[in-house]
Amino acid sequence: MSQRTAYVTDLRTLQAECTANFVRLDRLLGDTVAGERVELPLASNTTRFGTLHLEVVERAPYTTIVRVFQSGVLDDMIDAPRMVVHLYHDVQMAEVTDFQRKRHFEGRYRYPNAHMHQPDEKLQLNRFLGEWLEHGLAHGQDTRIFETP
Repeated sequence: MSQRTAYVTDLRTLQAECTANFVRLDRLLGDTVAGERVELPLASNTTRFGTLHLEVVERAPYTTIVRVFQSGVLDDMIDAPRMVVHLYHDVQMAEVTDFQRKRHFEGRYRYPNAHMHQPDEKLQLNRFLGEWLEHGLAHGQDTRIFETP
C-alpha cells in the first residue's frame, strides 16, 4: 500500500497569483474611492453574460477592501459568485478573504475534512478570482463608476 504525502502549500505560486490579481484589480478599479462601484457589462459579439461588479468597501493608505460579485440572467436560479478581496498596497498583493460568505481560508486543509475543502482551497479561490478578472478585462464593456447606495 502506498503512503500518501501531505499537501505542502505552494507559497511561491500563491504569491504570484495574488500579485497578478493586484495588478488586474488595479487596472479595473483605477482611482475608484470607498463607496463607489465599477460595473463591467460582460458580452461577446452576440451574447451578454451578465455584469461584473467591483465595489470598493474601504480604501486606506495600505489596504483596500473590494466586494466582487456578478449579476446576470440566472440570478433567480443559482447563487451568483461573490467574494471579498483585500488588496495590500505595500506588497502589491490581492487575497480572497471571503467566498460565498465563508471567511478565513487556511493555506492548506487535510483531506477529507468536514467542509470538503480541497487541500489547496486558498490557491484555487485566488486562481478563480484571477480567471474572473481576466474575463472581465477581456469581455468587459463600458466601465462605469457609481456611488453605492
